[in-house]
Amino acid sequence: MIASDKLTPPPGAAEPVRHPDAPAPGQLLGPHYDQCFGCGGDQPHGLHLAARAGEGVSVTAEFTVKAAHQGAPGLAHGGVLTSALDETLGALSWLLRTITVTGRLETDFLRPVPVDTTLHLDARVLAVAGRKIYSTAAGRLGAPEGPVAVRADALFVEVKVDHFVRHGRDREIQAAMADPDQVRRARAFEVNP
Repeated sequence: MIASDKLTPPPGAAEPVRHPDAPAPGQLLGPHYDQCFGCGGDQPHGLHLAARAGEGVSVTAEFTVKAAHQGAPGLAHGGVLTSALDETLGALSWLLRTITVTGRLETDFLRPVPVDTTLHLDARVLAVAGRKIYSTAAGRLGAPEGPVAVRADALFVEVKVDHFVRHGRDREIQAAMADPDQVRRARAFEVNP
Protein backbone atom coordinates (compact mmCIF):
# COMPACT_ATOMS: atom_id res chain seq x y z
CA MET A 1 0.00 0.00 0.00
CA ILE A 2 1.40 3.38 -0.90
CA ALA A 3 1.08 6.21 1.61
CA SER A 4 -1.73 8.07 -0.17
CA ASP A 5 -3.90 4.90 -0.11
CA LYS A 6 -4.09 5.42 3.64
CA LEU A 7 -5.86 8.72 2.97
CA THR A 8 -8.47 7.25 0.64
CA PRO A 9 -11.79 6.55 2.37
CA PRO A 10 -12.51 2.81 2.43
CA PRO A 11 -15.47 1.32 0.57
CA GLY A 12 -18.62 1.87 2.60
CA ALA A 13 -17.36 5.04 4.32
CA ALA A 14 -20.22 7.37 5.21
CA GLU A 15 -20.87 10.79 3.77
CA PRO A 16 -20.04 13.46 6.36
CA VAL A 17 -23.02 14.92 8.21
CA ARG A 18 -22.91 18.36 9.78
CA HIS A 19 -24.05 18.14 13.40
CA PRO A 20 -27.36 19.95 14.03
CA ASP A 21 -25.71 22.01 16.80
CA ALA A 22 -22.67 22.94 14.69
CA PRO A 23 -21.84 26.63 14.29
CA ALA A 24 -23.77 28.30 11.46
CA PRO A 25 -22.08 29.01 8.11
CA GLY A 26 -20.01 32.18 8.38
CA GLN A 27 -19.65 31.92 12.17
CA LEU A 28 -16.14 32.43 13.51
CA LEU A 29 -14.88 29.32 15.32
CA GLY A 30 -13.02 29.92 18.54
CA PRO A 31 -9.63 28.49 19.43
CA HIS A 32 -9.72 25.02 20.88
CA TYR A 33 -7.03 26.06 23.36
CA ASP A 34 -5.58 29.53 24.03
CA GLN A 35 -1.96 28.31 23.89
CA CYS A 36 -2.39 26.31 20.67
CA PHE A 37 0.34 27.12 18.12
CA GLY A 38 -2.20 27.12 15.31
CA CYS A 39 -5.22 28.98 16.68
CA GLY A 40 -4.44 30.17 20.21
CA GLY A 41 -4.72 33.88 20.79
CA ASP A 42 -2.39 33.77 23.80
CA GLN A 43 0.40 31.96 21.93
CA PRO A 44 2.92 34.73 21.09
CA HIS A 45 4.73 32.63 18.46
CA GLY A 46 1.62 31.06 16.95
CA LEU A 47 -0.19 31.39 13.65
CA HIS A 48 -3.31 32.96 15.23
CA LEU A 49 -5.38 31.26 12.56
CA ALA A 50 -9.12 31.91 12.84
CA ALA A 51 -11.45 29.56 10.99
CA ARG A 52 -15.05 30.17 9.93
CA ALA A 53 -17.75 27.57 9.45
CA GLY A 54 -18.59 27.01 5.81
CA GLU A 55 -21.45 25.26 4.04
CA GLY A 56 -21.89 21.56 4.63
CA VAL A 57 -18.89 20.15 6.48
CA SER A 58 -16.33 22.76 5.42
CA VAL A 59 -14.38 25.63 6.93
CA THR A 60 -12.38 28.58 5.63
CA ALA A 61 -9.52 30.52 7.19
CA GLU A 62 -6.92 33.13 6.36
CA PHE A 63 -3.26 33.12 7.31
CA THR A 64 -0.86 35.97 6.61
CA VAL A 65 2.75 34.86 6.35
CA LYS A 66 4.97 37.02 8.58
CA ALA A 67 8.75 37.38 8.59
CA ALA A 68 8.92 34.96 11.56
CA HIS A 69 7.32 32.26 9.36
CA GLN A 70 10.02 32.21 6.66
CA GLY A 71 12.29 29.34 5.77
CA ALA A 72 14.12 30.45 2.63
CA PRO A 73 14.70 34.23 2.53
CA GLY A 74 11.37 35.95 1.96
CA LEU A 75 9.37 32.72 1.62
CA ALA A 76 7.17 30.78 4.03
CA HIS A 77 8.66 27.71 5.70
CA GLY A 78 6.99 24.50 4.48
CA GLY A 79 6.43 23.29 8.04
CA VAL A 80 4.57 26.48 8.91
CA LEU A 81 2.36 26.08 5.83
CA THR A 82 1.68 22.47 6.82
CA SER A 83 0.75 23.67 10.31
CA ALA A 84 -1.73 26.16 8.84
CA LEU A 85 -3.33 23.39 6.75
CA ASP A 86 -3.39 21.05 9.77
CA GLU A 87 -5.07 23.70 11.92
CA THR A 88 -7.69 24.41 9.25
CA LEU A 89 -8.40 20.70 8.83
CA GLY A 90 -8.64 20.29 12.60
CA ALA A 91 -11.29 23.01 12.77
CA LEU A 92 -13.64 20.68 10.86
CA SER A 93 -14.25 18.83 14.14
CA TRP A 94 -16.35 21.82 15.29
CA LEU A 95 -18.86 20.98 12.55
CA LEU A 96 -19.00 17.29 13.39
CA ARG A 97 -19.03 18.00 17.14
CA THR A 98 -16.24 15.51 17.74
CA ILE A 99 -12.81 15.76 19.30
CA THR A 100 -10.10 14.68 16.89
CA VAL A 101 -6.35 14.44 16.51
CA THR A 102 -4.29 14.29 13.33
CA GLY A 103 -3.52 10.68 12.35
CA ARG A 104 -1.88 11.36 8.99
CA LEU A 105 -1.26 14.45 6.91
CA GLU A 106 0.24 14.64 3.43
CA THR A 107 1.11 18.05 2.04
CA ASP A 108 1.85 19.05 -1.54
CA PHE A 109 3.74 22.30 -2.16
CA LEU A 110 2.79 23.71 -5.57
CA ARG A 111 3.99 27.35 -5.46
CA PRO A 112 6.22 29.41 -3.17
CA VAL A 113 4.38 31.58 -0.64
CA PRO A 114 6.12 34.94 -0.07
CA VAL A 115 6.25 36.75 3.27
CA ASP A 116 3.37 39.24 3.66
CA THR A 117 1.10 37.07 1.48
CA THR A 118 -2.32 36.11 2.78
CA LEU A 119 -3.09 32.46 2.22
CA HIS A 120 -6.81 31.68 1.86
CA LEU A 121 -7.43 28.22 3.27
CA ASP A 122 -10.42 25.98 2.80
CA ALA A 123 -11.02 22.46 4.11
CA ARG A 124 -13.80 19.92 3.91
CA VAL A 125 -14.59 16.46 5.17
CA LEU A 126 -14.78 13.83 2.44
CA ALA A 127 -15.98 10.79 4.41
CA VAL A 128 -16.26 9.20 7.85
CA ALA A 129 -15.47 5.55 8.67
CA GLY A 130 -15.93 4.72 12.34
CA ARG A 131 -13.54 6.96 14.29
CA LYS A 132 -11.64 7.95 11.10
CA ILE A 133 -12.40 11.24 9.36
CA TYR A 134 -11.00 11.77 5.85
CA SER A 135 -10.57 15.37 4.73
CA THR A 136 -8.81 17.65 2.26
CA ALA A 137 -7.61 21.27 2.27
CA ALA A 138 -6.04 23.85 -0.01
CA GLY A 139 -4.29 27.18 0.48
CA ARG A 140 -4.69 29.79 -2.27
CA LEU A 141 -2.54 32.83 -2.85
CA GLY A 142 -4.01 36.30 -2.42
CA ALA A 143 -7.74 35.49 -2.80
CA PRO A 144 -10.20 32.62 -2.23
CA GLU A 145 -10.11 31.97 -5.99
CA GLY A 146 -6.34 32.52 -6.32
CA PRO A 147 -3.87 29.89 -7.48
CA VAL A 148 -3.38 26.91 -5.17
CA ALA A 149 -0.01 27.11 -3.42
CA VAL A 150 -0.36 24.21 -0.97
CA ARG A 151 -2.82 21.40 -0.47
CA ALA A 152 -3.18 18.51 1.92
CA ASP A 153 -5.09 15.31 2.46
CA ALA A 154 -5.61 14.14 6.00
CA LEU A 155 -6.88 11.42 8.24
CA PHE A 156 -8.13 12.58 11.64
CA VAL A 157 -9.07 10.18 14.43
CA GLU A 158 -11.85 10.80 16.96
CA VAL A 159 -10.71 10.69 20.60
CA LYS A 160 -12.22 11.43 23.99
CA VAL A 161 -11.11 14.29 26.27
CA ASP A 162 -9.25 11.70 28.39
CA HIS A 163 -6.69 11.43 25.57
CA PHE A 164 -5.39 14.92 26.40
CA VAL A 165 -5.55 14.37 30.16
CA ARG A 166 -3.56 11.12 29.84
CA HIS A 167 -0.94 12.41 27.42
CA GLY A 168 -0.71 16.17 28.09
CA ARG A 169 1.48 17.89 30.62
CA ASP A 170 -0.34 18.37 33.94
CA ARG A 171 0.46 22.11 34.23
CA GLU A 172 -1.22 22.91 30.89
CA ILE A 173 -4.13 20.55 31.51
CA GLN A 174 -4.84 22.25 34.85
CA ALA A 175 -4.64 25.72 33.26
CA ALA A 176 -7.01 24.71 30.48
CA MET A 177 -9.50 23.20 32.92
CA ALA A 178 -9.40 26.37 35.05
CA ASP A 179 -10.35 28.46 32.00
CA PRO A 180 -14.18 28.71 31.87
CA ASP A 181 -14.10 29.18 28.08
CA GLN A 182 -12.02 26.04 27.64
CA VAL A 183 -14.36 24.04 29.89
CA ARG A 184 -17.34 25.33 27.88
CA ARG A 185 -15.68 24.29 24.61
CA ALA A 186 -14.87 20.81 25.97
CA ARG A 187 -18.45 20.34 27.16
CA ALA A 188 -19.77 21.38 23.76
CA PHE A 189 -18.30 18.15 22.39
CA GLU A 190 -19.83 15.87 25.03
CA VAL A 191 -22.68 14.93 22.71
CA ASN A 192 -21.21 11.50 21.91
CA PRO A 193 -19.98 10.17 25.27
